[in-house]
This record gives sequence, structure tokens and C-alpha cells, in this order.
Amino acid sequence: MTQRDAELRGEDLTCRRGERLVFAGLSFALEAGGALVVTGANGSGKSSLLRLLATLLRPESGRLLWNGSPVAADPAPYRALIHYVGHLDAIKPALTPRETLGFWAGMRGRPARTDEALAALGLERAATWPCRWLSAGQRRRLALARLVASPAPIWLLDEPSAALDTEGESRLAAMIAAHRAAGGRVAVATHQSLPIEGAQSLALGDFAR
Repeated sequence: MTQRDAELRGEDLTCRRGERLVFAGLSFALEAGGALVVTGANGSGKSSLLRLLATLLRPESGRLLWNGSPVAADPAPYRALIHYVGHLDAIKPALTPRETLGFWAGMRGRPARTDEALAALGLERAATWPCRWLSAGQRRRLALARLVASPAPIWLLDEPSAALDTEGESRLAAMIAAHRAAGGRVAVATHQSLPIEGAQSLALGDFAR
């Protein structure tokens, strides 16, 4: 099986944060071109699930598989395949958007597709501004621009449309559609409506304990 054909699968995942059991018995399968939309009330575990998929948390039980192999056995190759965009935009105020994208691509050991990424999120005019000048929406666009600047087959997006205006949401939807059309996979945690055609829906309230 090639990487393009590989499946990301969660089997009977259970997550505990401190003394609290967040969810239990959660399973899913995400094939090439697939999308998973995770919904639920505040505190239902949306962010915890995304962090678990990003290997930032360990499941209490169950397992995460990539291409049929347990991720926990050798997480480094899997981590090289994911882009995780969390709540925080992780932007240094003194850098410009262009410098920021170059930095993030360099962290992944790849040349940055900077111009393409800036254009995808409508940030061309702000490319050389210090990031401290950016609005909340522009900062979120820049965080999302990393997905284009340094491509990866698996996108894990936690509330990606937060602070975006209508145009920004449209650009995000177009990026997700193009990523899936090229065989990419995306898991999105959201409490807002996102137009992701044919996505699987996972309501975490169904797995609460």
C-alpha cells in the first residue's frame, strides 16, 4: 500500500484528562481524500481528540494506526506527515508573514512555497508587515497558510475558522477541497458550520462517559 492509499484509523480510543474521562470507545477511519468533522459542546473533547491524533496526548486505551501500523510503536514517521493547527496561532510578533512561513517550512526541512501560501489566504499585501500589525483574522490566515507553504498529507485543524470573515472561510473551504482532491486527509474540530462535502461526522457527545 502506498502512502497515498494509506488509511488513518482510530480503534476504540479512550481519552482521560486528569481524573476526567473525556470520551471512550471512539473509532473512525480516514482514507485518502477523506474528511472527518468533529463536533460537540465546549468541553466535550474536540481539542483533546485532535491533540491525540497529533500524538501530543496518549490515549488511555485503544490505538491509532497509520497504514495498518500502530503509530505509538514508531511515531516519528507519522509526525512528519501531519500538519496540526491548534487554537494558538504560534506567530512571533517581530517576524513578517513571509519570514514566518519560511521558518515553519524550514522546521519541516522543506523549501517554503511562500508566494502560493500568501495568495491562497489573501495575505500578499501584508507579506512584509511585522506580524504584530496583523488583525486576529489575518493572524489566523497566516497560521493556516502554513498548510500550503509546507504541504503534508494529513491536516488536523482545531477550530480553523475562528476569527475568519466570510471571505476567509471561503478560502479555507477551497484549500480543504483542493487538499482532498489531491488525496490528502483532514480532521476538523469545530462548533461552526463548515462546507466540507461528503465529510464524516463525529459527534463527541455520543462518546461521553
